[in-house]
Amino acid sequence: MKIRRFLVSLLCVFVLITNTSFSHAEQIELNLKSESSVLMEASTGKIIYEENAKEHLSPASITKIMTLLLIFEALNEGKISLTDSVVTSEYASSMGGSQVFLEVNEIQTVETMIKCIVVASANDASVAMGEFIAGTNEQFVARMNVRAKELGMNDTHFVDCCGLTDSSEHYTCAYDIALMSRELILNHPTIFEYTQIWMEDITHTTAKGNSVFTLSSTNKLLKQYQWTTGLKTGFTSKAKFCLSATANKNDIQMIAVVMKAPDSKTRFSEAAKLLEYGYSVSRIYEDTHQEELEDVHISGGIKNKIKVAFEGPFTYLDISGNDLSGITQSIQWNDKIKAPIKEGDMVGKAVYELNGSVIGECPIISMETVDKAGYGDYLFDLLKKLLI
Repeated sequence: MKIRRFLVSLLCVFVLITNTSFSHAEQIELNLKSESSVLMEASTGKIIYEENAKEHLSPASITKIMTLLLIFEALNEGKISLTDSVVTSEYASSMGGSQVFLEVNEIQTVETMIKCIVVASANDASVAMGEFIAGTNEQFVARMNVRAKELGMNDTHFVDCCGLTDSSEHYTCAYDIALMSRELILNHPTIFEYTQIWMEDITHTTAKGNSVFTLSSTNKLLKQYQWTTGLKTGFTSKAKFCLSATANKNDIQMIAVVMKAPDSKTRFSEAAKLLEYGYSVSRIYEDTHQEELEDVHISGGIKNKIKVAFEGPFTYLDISGNDLSGITQSIQWNDKIKAPIKEGDMVGKAVYELNGSVIGECPIISMETVDKAGYGDYLFDLLKKLLI
């Protein structure tokens, strides 16, 4: 376990039940018309509601969530910047379906392309960005599939970066969509700067001159549910109407996914219904670990104490109406803490209990590296003691 996890994620969530699904006997029946649905609380990844969550379905433009994830990861890694110029290829320009009508060799910034993808669900902008990042559309799609596997999206396979295809080889499920949505919004919250745009103009600059094109959001939930923050819509004749909706109410982030809804109105109303249900039953407990831990004794090292810290905040989601003020914490140290030890190694854990049951834990890690002591170190230590 490496310290970079602490620095990158800034989030440590260990719950007794992680990403588990409730049987239909344990959840209320919402009587949704959509073929498949999932409701997930974002900080813990806990599933609050599901129906046919692992069914393989065509995702249409919800595919673009993975495209956006790779774009934002490239931005975060410094491989690209928002002001970089992206040239539209002939292939990208040829995309049908929802588009912003980019012309061959038209140049737009990365940020404008992001707006086109997020707001207008532009297939041409998606392909242009895929080519810009990976060189070719095929290489970018290959990266999408690799990233999907890394996220545990075991019921997903992409064949394009925009979801325009009706190929049976292009599929995902509601649960996997929630996984990639969670990854995007938790690690790249600047996505919300774009997903909440309702309408904005961009300028096409081509050999024919300049022309203004108005981007109009495909996510009508922005106007229908006040807590909405995003995220992505989708539609093809095969996929029907799909939506991955994100919301934030009282600092609780929810992800509601509906797939294969019979019409556009239903996908938005059922996403709102899922979100409202989630907020009605959810309570969050968070321990941000503001207190500092005392140094811990270590044996066999060139020093006998090490600095330690909690790996990150502990978050617990309750949907059973429990009194969270009854949560208790206890510290448990490893039986033997001895050198060599590396920065980021787990040396203990904080265990949390509620009503006599363990609800989760958070690792305690070493904040420094300590090498194993040699004979010379022991001799030097002995001489020091004698001189004192």
